[in-house]
Amino acid sequence: MPSFDIVSEVDMHEVNNALDQSNREVGTRFDFKGIDASFELTNDSDISVSAESDFQIQQMLEMLRGKMVKRGIDIKSLKEGDVQLVGKKASMIVAVQQGIESEIARKIVKAIKEAKLKVQTAIQGEKLRVTGKKRDDLQQVIALLKESSFGVPLQYENFRD
Repeated sequence: MPSFDIVSEVDMHEVNNALDQSNREVGTRFDFKGIDASFELTNDSDISVSAESDFQIQQMLEMLRGKMVKRGIDIKSLKEGDVQLVGKKASMIVAVQQGIESEIARKIVKAIKEAKLKVQTAIQGEKLRVTGKKRDDLQQVIALLKESSFGVPLQYENFRD
């Protein structure tokens, strides 16, 4: 029986490259001269953004988003925290979301069932497996999911006939 997996993954190597490019741009930009501003990758999938003010952090986030889009990373996978001001330093934690949360997975399953396609969908941890008798049904599911928005970037992999 044909099947495929729905996942939401981000290539952390590309994220690291985007962070390096952003750090280099912060070092060369005129409006960041003499300012201690940087991006750091902490505990695998969190990005720490630090600067002297909230405004500079917002500028740095725009810079980071631009670098990530150029590298093919969907910026919907970034979850921004709150800016914390401590003395003369402002910082923010940006989480890179990996996997599909159970609440979003249930919404995806519900959307597939409401389309009344002849497929079965199973939640397997942080991914979903869709199986059906015909390849065309699976392609309709992919088209349906590409049209709708669930707030996370979705990839379709492991397509088997």
